[in-house]
Amino acid sequence: MTLTEPSASALAPAPARQVLPAEERYAAELAFLAAQDPGPRPPGWALTPRAVVTFVCGSDGTELALPQGGAKLVIAPKFVGERALVERCVVTLAGERGLLLTGEPGTAKSMLSELLAAAVSGTSSLTVQGTAGTTEDAFRYGWNYALLLAQGPTPQALVDSPVLSAMRTGRVVRVEEITRCLPEVQDALVSILSDRRVTVPELTATEDAVVCAAPGFTVIATANLRDRGVSEMSAALKRRFNFETVAPIADADAEATLIRRQAVAAVQRAGAAFGVDDAVLEALVTVFRDLRSGRSAEGWDVERPGTVMSTAEAVQVAASLGVSAAYLPGGDVLDLLPGHLLGVVRKDDPADHGRLLGYWDGPVRRRAEDGSAMWRRLWDLRGSLR
Repeated sequence: MTLTEPSASALAPAPARQVLPAEERYAAELAFLAAQDPGPRPPGWALTPRAVVTFVCGSDGTELALPQGGAKLVIAPKFVGERALVERCVVTLAGERGLLLTGEPGTAKSMLSELLAAAVSGTSSLTVQGTAGTTEDAFRYGWNYALLLAQGPTPQALVDSPVLSAMRTGRVVRVEEITRCLPEVQDALVSILSDRRVTVPELTATEDAVVCAAPGFTVIATANLRDRGVSEMSAALKRRFNFETVAPIADADAEATLIRRQAVAAVQRAGAAFGVDDAVLEALVTVFRDLRSGRSAEGWDVERPGTVMSTAEAVQVAASLGVSAAYLPGGDVLDLLPGHLLGVVRKDDPADHGRLLGYWDGPVRRRAEDGSAMWRRLWDLRGSLR
């Protein structure tokens, strides 16, 4: 046998995960809040409802202290939106009722559901991703076919779905993009949310034939308003959810702060420092908000594109600018902005290209004529949009 030197890849440490789940990313805050607020908790909850709201919305810059003294901690805001919305979501979950978060794509519905699940249950991993190919097994159960053939239908051969696991342990399960699932698949949730139990006919006459939900079990689902009509929810299923609409961020400064924070984190994960100045980010946020609302900050009418000019898309553009500045330096990073914007608006409707040009011929030109050097430079780059 010939011994060879191990390759460099074999010696390299395992790569770190790109993104940590909320319960790991914010483990210190969750542990602190569990100790800081010893008040009453709904059955199965890791935190009090008040602490869940504080975890999601932050402590407004106030240092929270442990009851016995010692450690203090400022809880950072993680969701930019109305506190009242978060409070209603928490009340819905405390009442063990299903929660459905709706809104335009890119409004942080999934992030909010993850944060709520992590704070309430200590885990956000019990998740069903809704697609056209999602089957009823994803909401009920499946089988380990090797064991099924060897033993027949036994509890050991049963494979729990994320929903069934949440029922057994009294936790929150997340259903992403529920309206992407076929109606007959969605309706598997009707009896689960009503009866709080799942029957396994194959195990009839055994004590495992019925799985009952433990206290604390509930469902958080998300649905994009753009997906209406794809697989419309039945009236019966709708009645089992409280609906909450997550709107785009209203405050421009808050949106800019969020975009910078998330773009910085994305570029750092790519192994570089974020080198895009605030003026470029301000222009980026302004363009997105103008096109999203159909009206410029100055009050000029803007033709809205068919695509969603969401905060999430703005974060991706800002991160792309940061990566370009770090790894492909040369020239002004502002010069790259029109090309990335064109990539965003072309996603759905080819006519949106003309709408972006119309925006350049309107607000961008008028701002350039008012003497802004940055907008003058963007106006000069109009040719890159063709």
